[in-house]
Amino acid sequence: MEGRRRDMELLSNSMAAYAHIRANPESFGLYFVLGVCFGLVLTLCLLVLRLSCRPSPRPPARPGDLSEDDEDDDEDEDEEDTVDRAASESLLPVTEIPLESHSPGDGALAVNVFASAEELERAQ
Repeated sequence: MEGRRRDMELLSNSMAAYAHIRANPESFGLYFVLGVCFGLVLTLCLLVLRLSCRPSPRPPARPGDLSEDDEDDDEDEDEEDTVDRAASESLLPVTEIPLESHSPGDGALAVNVFASAEELERAQ
């Protein structure tokens, strides 16, 4: 009996909400737009927070800096890395953008934007 009462209560509340929306479409539109705007602002704030709290990328370790013990353990991993890099580099020709003009703290990312020389020429 309790489950049926809850179902009827939900149905009557839904009908009352629908009747209120039909009577006041302007307020429904206003609340809907406010909800969407609030969601967009919240998403933007979280995105900015995530990007600003990201740790800065560390420079790659030089091979001369490793000790002899670490070199033995990393030999297999180095071979796999070079194979993966060679396979990924041979797929598409990529134009790299020099980063000398950017300082590390200005938010510039090392991203290859152009996948071919044709796209680079079109962009220029």
